Amino acid sequence: MKNSGDNLRLIFGLKVKQLRQQRGFSLKDLAGKTKLSISYLSEIEKGVKYPKPEKTLQLARALEVPFDELVTLKVEEELNPLTAILDSPLLKEFPFQLFGIQPRDVFALVKDSPAKAGALLRTLLDLGLTYDMGVEQFLFAALRSYQKMHQNYFAEIEQAAMNFREARDWQSGPGMPAERLQAVLEKEYSYIIDDTALANYPVLHGFRSIWLEGPRPKLLLNPKVLRAQRAFILGREIGYCHLGLKEHAQTSTWLKVESFEQVLNNFQASYFSGALLIPGDLLQRDLAAFFQDTRWDGAAFLQLMQRYEATPEMFLYRLSQLLPGRFNLHDMFYLRFNHEAGSEVFRLTKELNMSRVLVPHSTGLNEHYCRRWLSIRLLKELAERRQRGETPPALVGAQRSRFLDGEAEYFVITLARPLMLTAGALSSITLGFLMNDDFKNTVRFWDAPDIPLVEVNETCERCGLSEAACRDRVAPPTIYQQHQNQMLREAELQRLKQDLSKP
Repeated sequence: MKNSGDNLRLIFGLKVKQLRQQRGFSLKDLAGKTKLSISYLSEIEKGVKYPKPEKTLQLARALEVPFDELVTLKVEEELNPLTAILDSPLLKEFPFQLFGIQPRDVFALVKDSPAKAGALLRTLLDLGLTYDMGVEQFLFAALRSYQKMHQNYFAEIEQAAMNFREARDWQSGPGMPAERLQAVLEKEYSYIIDDTALANYPVLHGFRSIWLEGPRPKLLLNPKVLRAQRAFILGREIGYCHLGLKEHAQTSTWLKVESFEQVLNNFQASYFSGALLIPGDLLQRDLAAFFQDTRWDGAAFLQLMQRYEATPEMFLYRLSQLLPGRFNLHDMFYLRFNHEAGSEVFRLTKELNMSRVLVPHSTGLNEHYCRRWLSIRLLKELAERRQRGETPPALVGAQRSRFLDGEAEYFVITLARPLMLTAGALSSITLGFLMNDDFKNTVRFWDAPDIPLVEVNETCERCGLSEAACRDRVAPPTIYQQHQNQMLREAELQRLKQDLSKP
């Protein structure tokens, strides 16, 4: 909802409905008192129409309130959260239309009880403030929901990337020379590619690229990026241009989110780049052959990634796009953890859970993710090996992870590597597959004897294993104990009620 006229109509309609109900009038009663039709009054209350001054005066007289009180934007206390959210950046930027609704539909859902709606919206606003959630967190959550709705597969972008390659008679092989992509940007889209400017701005060294708008757009590339990363960045810029995406992210990692359109465009351009560099049909054939092996072969998996000249993040994220639709592996998740070597901090920086079971996610503040997850184990191993002077480009592993408090079991594949732009920074990327019949019928090495089965949990704080039972514990089970105490009190209360009810 972008303009104040919409807000004015909605607030006016809510006030009319509230006053009418307070007076005990039906729509028919109010129509009789104002000489306005029931349908017109209904549209006023829904925020669809705003009456002319003479009709507003008729309403004010019938509702027994001063004209100025009816038309002012000031509302009673119970409706304050409604006006707050109407004016909030969240409502203005949230992509309701992406989910087939309009902002006014949100209010139509609660129009019969403004007081309860006010309480609900007050709660949402308070939660956002309490947990320091900015508009960007809501927008990224909306993007994740949008991806889940489509199983993270967008056929129209896949086709656009294929058409782009065919129009230039590029062979449908793995990988793509960065030089070829740069030539397209410079010759077809008048880009200026600069590899030197960022070196003069040390504070900006953490960005892989910066885009500057102009008659000839400038793309500033960090000279330290890997060749595969350079190709992906250039491919993403081609995606912006070829798909006609106008609102552009300025930096490679988010510095400031301006709108949901910016977030969505960046996702679509990035998707295009992945599809351009890693053709879906070719990767599908390679994966089908890989899945037929009854052994898990980590070295072969790395070779497959290298065949496509991709980084671990690019490769596994591309798999997350293709595996649901093309291999019927719908119950899966994607995670990315970052870690500073020498610390005990593991930050979950990206997640997309398309399964119906809870997996590691952004839990409470300062909680410690379960160290038994392969994502964490490989990061710790990579840090230890680098401390010994070894420099492996990437580590790969597979694990069957079973939740302690449930029957859900996942097959996870993890790649871990050092980050090039920050000394000591490491990253792990994980794909997890719910081990259901679809997975077992597709991936023949699902029960390979050399793949460990490990019991896992969300965080140490939520896990009931004792220190003796879990050598990986790094924090006490505070939240688990709170839940246990709550269950104990509830059981004791029930016993008390039963005892006192006896004759």
